[in-house]
Amino acid sequence: MMHTHHPLAGRALSGAPARVTIRPVEDCARFMLRIDPQDLAAASKVWGAGLPPTIGGLVSGSGRVATCIGPDEWYLIAPLPEQAAIESAFAALYAATIHSLVDVGQRDVGIAVEGPDAALALQASIAFEIATMPIGSGCRTLIDRAQIILLREGQDRFRIEVWNSFADHVWHLLAGICQEIELGV
Repeated sequence: MMHTHHPLAGRALSGAPARVTIRPVEDCARFMLRIDPQDLAAASKVWGAGLPPTIGGLVSGSGRVATCIGPDEWYLIAPLPEQAAIESAFAALYAATIHSLVDVGQRDVGIAVEGPDAALALQASIAFEIATMPIGSGCRTLIDRAQIILLREGQDRFRIEVWNSFADHVWHLLAGICQEIELGV
C-alpha cells in the first residue's frame, strides 16, 4: 500500500489501447549495498539469491530484484514486509564481512513504463540507445538531468527508480512524451 506521502499516489496514465502506460510502483524495501566484489558470495547468501557480478546485471525472483550499478555497488528491491529481515541478516553479516547497506526506501520511488512504445518514450529524454539495453539489465543514468536507476524487465517493460524530489518532474515529463506518442507527434 502506498504511503500518503508518496509523491505519485493515485496517479496513472493509460488508456485503451495505449502505446505507452506509466504507473507508480508499489512501495517496497529499497537498499544500496556496497561490498567488495570478492565478498559477493557471502552477500548473495544473506540476500537469498545470487547477486549479479557484473555492472548492468540484474537478477530477480520471489519479489526481489538486484542490479549491479557499479564495481562494488548493488541496488536491491524487496517486498516491504521483508525489510526488517534483510536489515537483520546484513547486520549479522557485518561481523565477518565489511559492507554498507543503506535503506533508501524513503528516498526513492518507482515508475513503471510499459507498452510497445515504452523504449521510444524513454529514448526521448535518455541519452543512450534504449533499444540496445538488454532485457534483464539495469543501469544508473539520467532522464532530463534527474538521476535514475533504469531496469529493463521485459521487451516492452521498464522500471524507473528515482528520488522522491524528482519523481513529479519525471512523471510529468513522461506523461507529456506519452501524449505526444499517442497523438503521433
